[in-house]
Amino acid sequence: MACLACLLALAFVAAEAQQMQSNISQGSSLTPTTNSTWLSRSGLYAFGFYRQGNGYAVGIFLAGIPQKTVVWTANRDDPPVSNNATLLFTGDGLALPTAEGQNYLVSPSGSASYASMLDSGNFVLYNSGREIVWQSFDHPTDTLLPGQRLLSGNELFSAKSEADHSTGIFRLKMQNDGNLVQYHVDTPDTSAYAYYSSLTDGAGENVTLYFGADGHLYLLNRNGTNIQNITEGGLPTDEGKLYLMRIDVDGIFRLYSHDLKKNAIWSVEWESSKDKCVPKGLCGFNSYCVLIDLEPDCRCLPRFESVNPGNQTSGCERNFVADACKNRNENFTYTMEKLENTTWEDSSYMSLRLSDEDDCIQGCLEDCNCEAVFFDGTKCRKQRLPLRYGRRDNGTSDRALIKVGVPTKPDTDPRIVQPGSKKKGRTDILIIGLSFTALIHFVVDFRDCVVVNGDLELACIRMSAVNGDLELNESVAPRRYAYEELEKMTNNFKEELDRGASSTVYKGLILGSQKPVAVKRKD
Repeated sequence: MACLACLLALAFVAAEAQQMQSNISQGSSLTPTTNSTWLSRSGLYAFGFYRQGNGYAVGIFLAGIPQKTVVWTANRDDPPVSNNATLLFTGDGLALPTAEGQNYLVSPSGSASYASMLDSGNFVLYNSGREIVWQSFDHPTDTLLPGQRLLSGNELFSAKSEADHSTGIFRLKMQNDGNLVQYHVDTPDTSAYAYYSSLTDGAGENVTLYFGADGHLYLLNRNGTNIQNITEGGLPTDEGKLYLMRIDVDGIFRLYSHDLKKNAIWSVEWESSKDKCVPKGLCGFNSYCVLIDLEPDCRCLPRFESVNPGNQTSGCERNFVADACKNRNENFTYTMEKLENTTWEDSSYMSLRLSDEDDCIQGCLEDCNCEAVFFDGTKCRKQRLPLRYGRRDNGTSDRALIKVGVPTKPDTDPRIVQPGSKKKGRTDILIIGLSFTALIHFVVDFRDCVVVNGDLELACIRMSAVNGDLELNESVAPRRYAYEELEKMTNNFKEELDRGASSTVYKGLILGSQKPVAVKRKD
Protein backbone atom coordinates (compact mmCIF):
# COMPACT_ATOMS: atom_id res chain seq x y z
CA MET A 1 0.00 0.00 0.00
CA ALA A 2 2.89 2.32 0.82
CA CYS A 3 4.37 1.86 -2.67
CA LEU A 4 0.95 2.38 -4.23
CA ALA A 5 0.62 5.66 -2.33
CA CYS A 6 4.04 6.69 -3.61
CA LEU A 7 3.07 5.83 -7.16
CA LEU A 8 -0.17 7.78 -6.85
CA ALA A 9 1.69 10.80 -5.47
CA LEU A 10 4.23 10.65 -8.30
CA ALA A 11 1.44 10.37 -10.85
CA PHE A 12 -0.25 13.42 -9.37
CA VAL A 13 2.97 15.47 -9.50
CA ALA A 14 3.60 14.35 -13.09
CA ALA A 15 0.07 15.28 -14.13
CA GLU A 16 0.41 18.68 -12.45
CA ALA A 17 3.76 19.31 -14.16
CA GLN A 18 2.31 18.23 -17.50
CA GLN A 19 -0.59 20.64 -17.02
CA MET A 20 1.77 23.54 -16.20
CA GLN A 21 4.04 22.89 -19.17
CA SER A 22 1.23 22.23 -21.63
CA ASN A 23 0.53 24.80 -24.30
CA ILE A 24 -2.41 27.16 -24.02
CA SER A 25 -4.76 26.47 -26.88
CA GLN A 26 -7.26 28.67 -28.68
CA GLY A 27 -10.51 28.98 -26.79
CA SER A 28 -8.81 28.86 -23.36
CA SER A 29 -10.02 31.47 -20.88
CA LEU A 30 -9.29 32.95 -17.46
CA THR A 31 -11.46 34.65 -14.85
CA PRO A 32 -10.31 36.62 -11.77
CA THR A 33 -11.86 34.30 -9.17
CA THR A 34 -11.57 30.82 -10.72
CA ASN A 35 -8.84 29.56 -13.06
CA SER A 36 -7.20 33.00 -12.83
CA THR A 37 -3.70 32.25 -14.23
CA TRP A 38 -1.63 30.22 -16.64
CA LEU A 39 1.54 29.06 -14.86
CA SER A 40 5.01 28.43 -16.22
CA ARG A 41 6.35 24.88 -16.02
CA SER A 42 8.04 25.38 -12.66
CA GLY A 43 5.17 27.42 -11.27
CA LEU A 44 7.51 30.36 -10.75
CA TYR A 45 5.81 32.74 -13.20
CA ALA A 46 2.13 33.24 -13.91
CA PHE A 47 0.17 35.05 -16.60
CA GLY A 48 -3.31 36.19 -15.69
CA PHE A 49 -5.35 38.26 -13.27
CA TYR A 50 -3.93 39.93 -10.20
CA ARG A 51 -5.49 42.30 -7.69
CA GLN A 52 -5.21 46.05 -8.35
CA GLY A 53 -7.21 48.70 -6.56
CA ASN A 54 -10.88 47.76 -6.37
CA GLY A 55 -10.61 45.27 -9.23
CA TYR A 56 -8.17 43.25 -11.29
CA ALA A 57 -5.45 43.83 -13.88
CA VAL A 58 -3.91 41.36 -16.35
CA GLY A 59 -0.18 40.73 -16.40
CA ILE A 60 2.79 38.54 -15.51
CA PHE A 61 3.97 38.09 -11.95
CA LEU A 62 6.20 35.88 -9.85
CA ALA A 63 3.77 33.40 -8.33
CA GLY A 64 6.37 31.05 -6.84
CA ILE A 65 7.57 33.40 -4.09
CA PRO A 66 5.74 34.94 -1.11
CA GLN A 67 6.09 38.44 -2.59
CA LYS A 68 3.98 38.30 -5.73
CA THR A 69 6.08 40.68 -7.80
CA VAL A 70 4.45 42.05 -10.96
CA VAL A 71 6.91 42.20 -13.89
CA TRP A 72 4.60 43.11 -16.79
CA THR A 73 1.12 44.58 -17.19
CA ALA A 74 -1.17 44.52 -20.22
CA ASN A 75 -2.76 47.85 -21.19
CA ARG A 76 -1.51 49.18 -17.89
CA ASP A 77 -3.44 52.44 -18.02
CA ASP A 78 -6.84 50.80 -18.50
CA PRO A 79 -9.10 50.85 -15.41
CA PRO A 80 -9.25 47.64 -13.33
CA VAL A 81 -11.81 45.05 -14.41
CA SER A 82 -14.47 43.49 -12.21
CA ASN A 83 -14.47 39.95 -10.81
CA ASN A 84 -16.86 38.74 -13.52
CA ALA A 85 -14.46 39.59 -16.36
CA THR A 86 -13.24 36.87 -18.76
CA LEU A 87 -9.93 36.81 -20.63
CA LEU A 88 -10.26 34.79 -23.84
CA PHE A 89 -7.45 33.45 -26.07
CA THR A 90 -8.34 33.53 -29.76
CA GLY A 91 -6.44 33.44 -33.03
CA ASP A 92 -6.48 37.27 -32.94
CA GLY A 93 -4.85 37.40 -29.51
CA LEU A 94 -6.02 37.87 -25.92
CA ALA A 95 -9.22 39.80 -25.41
CA LEU A 96 -11.57 40.94 -22.68
CA PRO A 97 -15.14 40.85 -24.07
CA THR A 98 -17.02 44.08 -23.28
CA ALA A 99 -20.42 45.51 -24.11
CA GLU A 100 -18.77 47.51 -26.91
CA GLY A 101 -16.92 44.49 -28.30
CA GLN A 102 -13.56 42.79 -27.81
CA ASN A 103 -10.88 44.74 -25.93
CA TYR A 104 -7.63 43.18 -27.11
CA LEU A 105 -4.80 43.21 -24.57
CA VAL A 106 -2.41 41.29 -26.83
CA SER A 107 -2.47 41.55 -30.62
CA PRO A 108 0.03 39.29 -32.44
CA SER A 109 1.59 40.08 -35.80
CA GLY A 110 -0.07 36.98 -37.28
CA SER A 111 -2.65 34.37 -36.36
CA ALA A 112 -1.90 32.76 -32.97
CA SER A 113 -2.36 29.00 -32.65
CA TYR A 114 -1.19 28.53 -29.08
CA ALA A 115 0.60 30.34 -26.22
CA SER A 116 2.97 29.46 -23.42
CA MET A 117 4.09 31.00 -20.13
CA LEU A 118 7.83 30.29 -20.04
CA ASP A 119 10.02 29.85 -16.98
CA SER A 120 12.06 32.86 -18.11
CA GLY A 121 9.04 35.08 -17.38
CA ASN A 122 8.33 35.55 -21.09
CA PHE A 123 4.74 35.00 -22.26
CA VAL A 124 4.79 33.92 -25.92
CA LEU A 125 2.23 33.44 -28.69
CA TYR A 126 3.09 31.08 -31.58
CA ASN A 127 1.61 30.46 -35.00
CA SER A 128 0.97 26.99 -36.40
CA GLY A 129 4.59 26.79 -37.59
CA ARG A 130 5.89 27.35 -34.01
CA GLU A 131 7.12 30.83 -34.94
CA ILE A 132 6.78 33.60 -32.36
CA VAL A 133 4.13 36.11 -33.38
CA TRP A 134 4.13 38.03 -30.08
CA GLN A 135 6.10 37.95 -26.80
CA SER A 136 6.00 40.04 -23.65
CA PHE A 137 9.80 40.43 -23.71
CA ASP A 138 9.37 42.77 -26.72
CA HIS A 139 6.94 45.01 -24.81
CA PRO A 140 8.42 45.73 -21.36
CA THR A 141 6.61 48.05 -18.98
CA ASP A 142 8.82 48.89 -15.97
CA THR A 143 10.89 45.70 -15.63
CA LEU A 144 13.53 43.70 -17.48
CA LEU A 145 14.21 40.01 -16.75
CA PRO A 146 17.39 38.05 -17.58
CA GLY A 147 17.54 37.43 -21.33
CA GLN A 148 15.41 40.51 -22.07
CA ARG A 149 16.51 43.56 -24.06
CA LEU A 150 15.54 47.21 -24.30
CA LEU A 151 15.80 47.99 -27.99
CA SER A 152 16.90 51.28 -29.52
CA GLY A 153 14.12 53.87 -29.31
CA ASN A 154 12.23 51.98 -26.60
CA GLU A 155 11.50 53.00 -23.03
CA LEU A 156 10.64 51.67 -19.59
CA PHE A 157 8.12 53.66 -17.53
CA SER A 158 7.90 53.52 -13.76
CA ALA A 159 4.66 52.51 -12.07
CA LYS A 160 2.42 55.07 -10.41
CA SER A 161 2.83 53.42 -7.00
CA GLU A 162 3.76 50.10 -5.47
CA ALA A 163 0.10 49.04 -5.59
CA ASP A 164 -0.86 50.75 -8.85
CA HIS A 165 1.05 49.51 -11.93
CA SER A 166 -0.30 52.10 -14.34
CA THR A 167 2.20 54.51 -15.92
CA GLY A 168 4.09 56.70 -13.46
CA ILE A 169 6.19 59.84 -13.90
CA PHE A 170 9.68 58.52 -14.79
CA ARG A 171 11.15 56.85 -17.86
CA LEU A 172 14.35 55.12 -18.93
CA LYS A 173 15.02 55.45 -22.65
CA MET A 174 17.43 53.60 -24.92
CA GLN A 175 17.96 56.52 -27.30
CA ASN A 176 18.68 56.22 -30.99
CA ASP A 177 22.00 58.01 -30.47
CA GLY A 178 23.25 55.12 -28.31
CA ASN A 179 22.72 56.87 -24.96
CA LEU A 180 20.75 55.26 -22.11
CA VAL A 181 19.04 58.15 -20.29
CA GLN A 182 16.49 58.78 -17.54
CA TYR A 183 13.93 61.59 -17.70
CA HIS A 184 10.68 62.78 -16.21
CA VAL A 185 7.78 61.79 -18.49
CA ASP A 186 6.84 65.39 -19.34
CA THR A 187 10.20 66.52 -20.72
CA PRO A 188 11.93 66.40 -24.10
CA ASP A 189 14.89 64.09 -24.71
CA THR A 190 17.55 66.72 -24.07
CA SER A 191 20.43 66.74 -21.63
CA ALA A 192 19.00 69.62 -19.59
CA TYR A 193 16.22 67.33 -18.36
CA ALA A 194 18.23 64.13 -17.87
CA TYR A 195 19.13 62.91 -14.40
CA TYR A 196 20.99 59.73 -15.40
CA SER A 197 23.02 58.96 -18.52
CA SER A 198 25.29 56.14 -19.66
CA LEU A 199 27.33 58.84 -21.47
CA THR A 200 27.39 56.78 -24.66
CA ASP A 201 25.79 59.27 -27.03
CA GLY A 202 27.36 58.98 -30.44
CA ALA A 203 27.89 55.23 -30.05
CA GLY A 204 25.83 54.63 -33.17
CA GLU A 205 22.38 53.40 -34.09
CA ASN A 206 20.70 50.24 -32.85
CA VAL A 207 22.41 50.16 -29.46
CA THR A 208 20.59 47.77 -27.11
CA LEU A 209 20.43 47.46 -23.32
CA TYR A 210 20.87 43.75 -22.59
CA PHE A 211 20.20 41.92 -19.31
CA GLY A 212 22.39 38.81 -18.92
CA ALA A 213 21.54 35.67 -17.00
CA ASP A 214 24.08 36.58 -14.31
CA GLY A 215 22.47 39.95 -13.61
CA HIS A 216 24.87 41.80 -15.90
CA LEU A 217 23.42 44.94 -17.54
CA TYR A 218 25.38 46.22 -20.52
CA LEU A 219 25.04 47.97 -23.87
CA LEU A 220 25.52 46.14 -27.16
CA ASN A 221 26.10 47.91 -30.47
CA ARG A 222 24.59 46.82 -33.77
CA ASN A 223 27.43 44.28 -34.22
CA GLY A 224 26.74 42.66 -30.85
CA THR A 225 29.85 44.14 -29.20
CA ASN A 226 29.72 45.22 -25.57
CA ILE A 227 30.39 48.97 -25.62
CA GLN A 228 29.49 49.85 -22.02
CA ASN A 229 28.94 48.01 -18.74
CA ILE A 230 26.02 49.44 -16.80
CA THR A 231 26.65 46.97 -13.95
CA GLU A 232 29.47 44.52 -13.40
CA GLY A 233 28.74 40.85 -14.12
CA GLY A 234 29.73 37.80 -12.11
CA LEU A 235 26.70 37.46 -9.83
CA PRO A 236 25.72 33.88 -8.86
CA THR A 237 23.78 32.07 -11.60
CA ASP A 238 22.59 29.00 -9.71
CA GLU A 239 18.97 27.94 -9.92
CA GLY A 240 18.18 29.42 -6.53
CA LYS A 241 18.86 33.00 -7.66
CA LEU A 242 16.39 35.31 -9.34
CA TYR A 243 17.26 38.68 -10.87
CA LEU A 244 15.23 41.55 -12.22
CA MET A 245 15.89 45.14 -13.20
CA ARG A 246 13.19 47.73 -12.66
CA ILE A 247 12.71 51.48 -12.88
CA ASP A 248 11.09 52.07 -9.53
CA VAL A 249 8.30 54.39 -8.49
CA ASP A 250 10.89 56.84 -7.13
CA GLY A 251 12.58 57.19 -10.54
CA ILE A 252 15.75 55.20 -9.81
CA PHE A 253 16.39 51.98 -11.73
CA ARG A 254 17.79 49.12 -9.71
CA LEU A 255 19.09 45.59 -10.13
CA TYR A 256 17.50 43.18 -7.64
CA SER A 257 18.29 39.63 -6.58
CA HIS A 258 16.15 37.08 -4.74
CA ASP A 259 17.42 33.88 -3.09
CA LEU A 260 14.78 31.17 -3.48
CA LYS A 261 16.62 28.75 -1.18
CA LYS A 262 16.56 31.19 1.73
CA ASN A 263 13.02 32.37 1.02
CA ALA A 264 14.52 35.85 1.23
CA ILE A 265 13.24 39.26 0.20
CA TRP A 266 14.46 41.19 -2.82
CA SER A 267 17.94 42.68 -2.31
CA VAL A 268 19.40 45.65 -4.21
CA GLU A 269 22.55 44.65 -6.08
CA TRP A 270 22.99 47.96 -7.93
CA GLU A 271 21.15 51.28 -8.38
CA SER A 272 21.51 54.19 -10.76
CA SER A 273 21.74 56.64 -7.85
CA LYS A 274 21.99 56.38 -4.08
CA ASP A 275 20.65 59.91 -3.70
CA LYS A 276 16.86 59.62 -3.84
CA CYS A 277 16.48 63.34 -4.53
CA VAL A 278 18.29 63.03 -7.89
CA PRO A 279 15.23 62.13 -10.05
CA LYS A 280 13.91 65.36 -11.53
CA GLY A 281 10.22 65.81 -10.82
CA LEU A 282 9.99 63.62 -7.73
CA CYS A 283 8.62 66.73 -6.04
CA GLY A 284 5.95 68.72 -7.87
CA PHE A 285 5.81 72.36 -8.94
CA ASN A 286 7.07 74.95 -6.44
CA SER A 287 8.52 72.33 -4.12
CA TYR A 288 11.99 70.92 -3.58
CA CYS A 289 13.47 67.65 -2.35
CA VAL A 290 15.41 67.30 0.89
CA LEU A 291 17.00 64.09 2.19
CA ILE A 292 16.08 63.15 5.75
CA ASP A 293 17.81 59.96 6.94
CA LEU A 294 18.47 59.15 3.27
CA GLU A 295 14.76 59.34 2.44
CA PRO A 296 13.33 62.08 0.20
CA ASP A 297 11.01 64.71 1.62
CA CYS A 298 9.25 67.32 -0.51
CA ARG A 299 9.01 70.83 0.90
CA CYS A 300 7.10 73.86 -0.37
CA LEU A 301 8.58 77.23 -1.24
CA PRO A 302 8.24 79.86 1.52
CA ARG A 303 4.62 81.04 1.93
CA PHE A 304 3.40 78.17 -0.27
CA GLU A 305 1.41 75.12 0.79
CA SER A 306 0.86 71.63 -0.62
CA VAL A 307 -1.88 71.21 -3.21
CA ASN A 308 -2.50 67.66 -1.97
CA PRO A 309 -0.69 66.74 1.28
CA GLY A 310 -1.07 63.05 0.48
CA ASN A 311 0.65 63.32 -2.89
CA GLN A 312 4.12 64.86 -3.01
CA THR A 313 4.11 65.10 -6.81
CA SER A 314 1.06 67.41 -6.69
CA GLY A 315 3.32 70.34 -5.85
CA CYS A 316 2.59 73.54 -3.94
CA GLU A 317 0.66 76.75 -4.46
CA ARG A 318 0.75 80.24 -2.96
CA ASN A 319 -1.09 80.90 0.27
CA PHE A 320 -1.34 84.61 -0.60
CA VAL A 321 -2.93 86.68 -3.35
CA ALA A 322 -0.32 87.63 -5.93
CA ASP A 323 -1.92 90.40 -7.97
CA ALA A 324 -1.00 93.31 -5.71
CA CYS A 325 2.28 94.06 -7.49
CA LYS A 326 0.65 95.45 -10.62
CA ASN A 327 -2.36 96.86 -8.74
CA ARG A 328 -0.16 98.74 -6.23
CA ASN A 329 -2.25 97.63 -3.28
CA GLU A 330 -1.06 99.60 -0.27
CA ASN A 331 -2.36 96.93 2.11
CA PHE A 332 0.03 94.41 0.60
CA THR A 333 3.81 94.34 0.54
CA TYR A 334 6.46 92.06 -0.95
CA THR A 335 9.67 90.69 0.45
CA MET A 336 12.17 88.00 -0.61
CA GLU A 337 12.82 84.79 1.31
CA LYS A 338 16.01 82.82 0.79
CA LEU A 339 16.60 79.11 0.10
CA GLU A 340 20.27 78.23 0.40
CA ASN A 341 22.04 75.43 -1.52
CA THR A 342 19.20 74.58 -3.87
CA THR A 343 19.20 73.75 -7.57
CA TRP A 344 16.26 74.18 -9.96
CA GLU A 345 15.45 74.06 -13.62
CA ASP A 346 16.81 77.27 -15.12
CA SER A 347 13.96 78.77 -17.13
CA SER A 348 15.00 82.38 -16.57
CA TYR A 349 13.56 85.10 -18.78
CA MET A 350 16.36 87.51 -17.89
CA SER A 351 19.91 87.09 -16.61
CA LEU A 352 21.81 89.99 -15.04
CA ARG A 353 25.52 90.11 -14.23
CA LEU A 354 25.43 91.11 -10.59
CA SER A 355 27.75 90.35 -7.71
CA ASP A 356 25.62 91.92 -4.97
CA GLU A 357 22.68 89.91 -3.64
CA ASP A 358 20.82 93.02 -2.49
CA ASP A 359 20.89 94.38 -6.05
CA CYS A 360 19.49 91.05 -7.28
CA ILE A 361 16.71 91.21 -4.69
CA GLN A 362 15.85 94.81 -5.52
CA GLY A 363 15.74 94.00 -9.22
CA CYS A 364 13.11 91.34 -8.59
CA LEU A 365 11.05 93.44 -6.19
CA GLU A 366 10.82 96.19 -8.79
CA ASP A 367 9.77 93.78 -11.57
CA CYS A 368 6.18 92.54 -11.40
CA ASN A 369 7.05 89.71 -13.81
CA CYS A 370 9.74 88.41 -11.45
CA GLU A 371 8.57 85.82 -8.94
CA ALA A 372 11.93 84.36 -7.94
CA VAL A 373 15.62 84.80 -8.66
CA PHE A 374 18.52 82.37 -8.69
CA PHE A 375 21.75 83.93 -7.48
CA ASP A 376 25.20 82.33 -7.65
CA GLY A 377 27.37 85.29 -6.71
CA THR A 378 27.95 86.50 -10.27
CA LYS A 379 24.59 86.14 -12.03
CA CYS A 380 21.04 87.02 -11.06
CA ARG A 381 18.53 84.98 -13.07
CA LYS A 382 14.92 86.15 -12.94
CA GLN A 383 12.26 83.44 -12.93
CA ARG A 384 8.54 83.12 -13.32
CA LEU A 385 6.49 80.46 -11.55
CA PRO A 386 6.15 77.56 -11.42
CA LEU A 387 9.61 76.49 -10.30
CA ARG A 388 10.36 72.82 -10.85
CA TYR A 389 12.96 70.09 -10.35
CA GLY A 390 14.10 71.64 -7.08
CA ARG A 391 16.40 69.86 -4.66
CA ARG A 392 18.69 70.67 -1.78
CA ASP A 393 22.30 70.26 -2.90
CA ASN A 394 24.94 70.99 -0.29
CA GLY A 395 27.56 70.87 -3.01
CA THR A 396 26.37 74.14 -4.56
CA SER A 397 26.47 77.70 -3.30
CA ASP A 398 23.51 78.66 -5.49
CA ARG A 399 20.52 80.08 -3.71
CA ALA A 400 16.94 80.78 -4.68
CA LEU A 401 15.23 83.97 -3.52
CA ILE A 402 11.45 83.73 -3.57
CA LYS A 403 9.17 86.75 -3.79
CA VAL A 404 6.45 86.42 -1.15
CA GLY A 405 3.52 88.66 -0.40
CA VAL A 406 2.65 89.80 3.10
CA PRO A 407 -0.78 91.39 3.58
CA THR A 408 -0.83 94.45 5.83
CA LYS A 409 -3.41 93.98 8.58
CA PRO A 410 -5.67 97.07 8.83
CA ASP A 411 -5.50 98.87 12.18
CA THR A 412 -8.91 99.29 13.81
CA ASP A 413 -7.91 102.46 15.68
CA PRO A 414 -10.31 105.18 14.41
CA ARG A 415 -7.45 107.69 14.48
CA ILE A 416 -5.68 105.80 11.72
CA VAL A 417 -6.68 107.02 8.30
CA GLN A 418 -7.12 104.24 5.75
CA PRO A 419 -5.89 104.65 2.15
CA GLY A 420 -8.37 106.50 -0.04
CA SER A 421 -10.25 108.25 2.78
CA LYS A 422 -10.58 112.06 2.90
CA LYS A 423 -11.10 114.41 5.80
CA LYS A 424 -11.27 118.24 6.09
CA GLY A 425 -9.58 118.68 2.69
CA ARG A 426 -5.97 118.59 3.94
CA THR A 427 -3.00 116.25 3.62
CA ASP A 428 -1.93 114.47 6.80
CA ILE A 429 0.85 111.96 7.30
CA LEU A 430 0.35 109.71 10.30
CA ILE A 431 3.39 108.06 11.74
CA ILE A 432 2.10 104.92 13.36
CA GLY A 433 3.86 102.76 15.96
CA LEU A 434 3.09 100.12 18.52
CA SER A 435 3.12 102.12 21.77
CA PHE A 436 1.80 105.65 22.23
CA THR A 437 3.01 107.98 24.97
CA ALA A 438 1.74 111.42 23.89
CA LEU A 439 0.25 113.26 20.91
CA ILE A 440 1.88 116.33 19.39
CA HIS A 441 1.46 118.39 16.24
CA PHE A 442 4.13 120.46 14.58
CA VAL A 443 5.42 121.86 11.33
CA VAL A 444 8.77 120.75 9.90
CA ASP A 445 8.58 122.00 6.29
CA PHE A 446 9.21 118.76 4.29
CA ARG A 447 11.82 117.59 6.74
CA ASP A 448 10.81 116.39 10.19
CA CYS A 449 8.04 114.42 11.83
CA VAL A 450 7.89 113.22 15.38
CA VAL A 451 8.79 109.84 16.78
CA VAL A 452 9.33 109.89 20.54
CA ASN A 453 9.84 107.18 23.09
CA GLY A 454 9.14 107.30 26.81
CA ASP A 455 11.89 109.82 27.56
CA LEU A 456 10.93 112.08 24.66
CA GLU A 457 13.62 111.40 22.08
CA LEU A 458 12.77 112.85 18.66
CA ALA A 459 13.72 110.99 15.48
CA CYS A 460 13.64 112.98 12.29
CA ILE A 461 12.40 111.38 9.09
CA ARG A 462 13.45 112.99 5.85
CA MET A 463 10.69 113.46 3.29
CA SER A 464 10.74 114.31 -0.43
CA ALA A 465 8.12 115.19 -3.00
CA VAL A 466 7.61 112.62 -5.77
CA ASN A 467 4.95 113.17 -8.42
CA GLY A 468 3.17 115.58 -6.13
CA ASP A 469 3.07 113.13 -3.20
CA LEU A 470 5.28 113.03 -0.17
CA GLU A 471 7.43 109.91 0.15
CA LEU A 472 9.45 108.59 3.08
CA ASN A 473 13.16 108.35 2.24
CA GLU A 474 15.33 107.67 5.26
CA SER A 475 15.60 107.96 9.00
CA VAL A 476 18.01 110.31 10.72
CA ALA A 477 19.63 109.35 14.01
CA PRO A 478 17.44 110.34 17.02
CA ARG A 479 18.35 113.33 19.15
CA ARG A 480 17.26 113.88 22.73
CA TYR A 481 15.04 116.96 23.33
CA ALA A 482 14.01 118.52 26.61
CA TYR A 483 10.31 118.93 27.19
CA GLU A 484 10.69 122.72 27.05
CA GLU A 485 12.35 122.47 23.62
CA LEU A 486 9.48 120.39 22.27
CA GLU A 487 6.97 122.82 23.73
CA LYS A 488 8.73 125.68 22.01
CA MET A 489 9.13 123.84 18.68
CA THR A 490 5.41 123.05 18.50
CA ASN A 491 4.15 126.42 19.70
CA ASN A 492 2.86 124.95 22.93
CA PHE A 493 1.50 121.89 21.10
CA LYS A 494 -1.12 123.84 19.17
CA GLU A 495 -2.98 121.79 16.57
CA GLU A 496 -3.43 124.49 13.90
CA LEU A 497 -0.53 126.48 12.57
CA ASP A 498 -0.26 128.98 9.80
CA ARG A 499 1.26 127.69 6.59
CA GLY A 500 2.34 129.26 3.36
CA ALA A 501 1.94 128.04 -0.19
CA SER A 502 5.05 125.86 0.00
CA SER A 503 4.65 124.48 3.51
CA THR A 504 2.56 121.62 4.85
CA VAL A 505 0.98 120.86 8.19
CA TYR A 506 2.17 117.52 9.55
CA LYS A 507 0.32 115.68 12.22
CA GLY A 508 2.45 113.20 14.16
CA LEU A 509 2.03 110.73 16.97
CA ILE A 510 4.54 110.36 19.78
CA LEU A 511 5.47 106.71 19.51
CA GLY A 512 7.41 104.04 21.26
CA SER A 513 10.74 102.69 20.16
CA GLN A 514 9.26 100.64 17.28
CA LYS A 515 10.15 101.72 13.75
CA PRO A 516 7.35 103.91 12.35
CA VAL A 517 5.40 103.24 9.18
CA ALA A 518 4.22 106.15 7.03
CA VAL A 519 0.64 106.05 5.80
CA LYS A 520 -0.44 108.80 3.39
CA ARG A 521 -3.81 110.40 2.94
CA LYS A 522 -4.32 113.09 0.38
CA ASP A 523 -7.25 115.15 -0.84
